[in-house]
Amino acid sequence: MEKLILEAIANKQLIEFYYHNLPRIAEPHVFGVTNGTRQLLGYQTGGQSSNGRLPDWRRFDVNQLSRLAILAQTFPGRRPIPSGKHSSWDLRIAIVD
Repeated sequence: MEKLILEAIANKQLIEFYYHNLPRIAEPHVFGVTNGTRQLLGYQTGGQSSNGRLPDWRRFDVNQLSRLAILAQTFPGRRPIPSGKHSSWDLRIAIVD
């Protein structure tokens, strides 16, 4: 799964997956580690979310993702962050350019 995440970030391709039993579509922006947990920061553009707000930024625990697939659709790259602040990471493994 991590190989697919890295490939999607490198090629700026949307991914689809299930998280907490809900289908999601997202732009993968950062793959890294926080507090010992591998996480993906994505801009969720489709699917469902527990709070109903779409599109929106989300952090996903990678070990809770299932049925991850890379879509043919691409995205232009980094998006502006509304707060202007980047979230913290213990280790960034990959970041979209």
